Amino acid sequence: MSSAKKLGVGVTQYLKCQIEKTRISEVLVVTKSSLATVFLLMLCIVTAVAQVNQSTKSSPPRPPDMTADKSSPDNAGPMTTFEEEMRAKRAIKLAEKEHQENLNRAKEICQLGQDLKSELQSRLALDRDDSKKLERLEKLTKKIRGEAGGEDDDVQIANAPADVSSAITQIADNAEQLSKDVQKTPRQVVSAAVIDRANVLLQLVKILRGFIH
Repeated sequence: MSSAKKLGVGVTQYLKCQIEKTRISEVLVVTKSSLATVFLLMLCIVTAVAQVNQSTKSSPPRPPDMTADKSSPDNAGPMTTFEEEMRAKRAIKLAEKEHQENLNRAKEICQLGQDLKSELQSRLALDRDDSKKLERLEKLTKKIRGEAGGEDDDVQIANAPADVSSAITQIADNAEQLSKDVQKTPRQVVSAAVIDRANVLLQLVKILRGFIH
């Protein structure tokens, strides 16, 4: 082989080596650049996660709102059949309790009327105890009238009493009759008889006070 050919082959091999080195260098540069990008991306992710965790730890959980009215109709859900039955039973028990209290008032009114009648047979003036009993009778009568749905109403008494003795007698008689009217009136029934009898009894109390004063 001539010297010129050998030189040409050497130059060609040299150029090929240089080209391969250049390609390898370019690949290494690209690879390093990609690794740097991936590293930066991972670093950003780790930093973001650490910040979120730190924020969660530093912020305590919000306490429940204790001011909200749990019994408010806006917050309460639909009632179940069991809850409706329990509410109905409580309402019935409350009504029965109020009715029994009204019956007790009526019995006490009757007893107060009889006590006043027996104590004032021999005298025409009310002492301190008599005045307290008369006030108690008046208060209970107003309560019974209110429970029956009645209101204050002045009534005209046909056979109005003319003195203390007759006034006391009529008070005792009407107190006894009012007690009977209340006891025979069913619960949840508005009785006009009870309202009228209560107004008559209250009017008699006013008449008695007029005689005394």
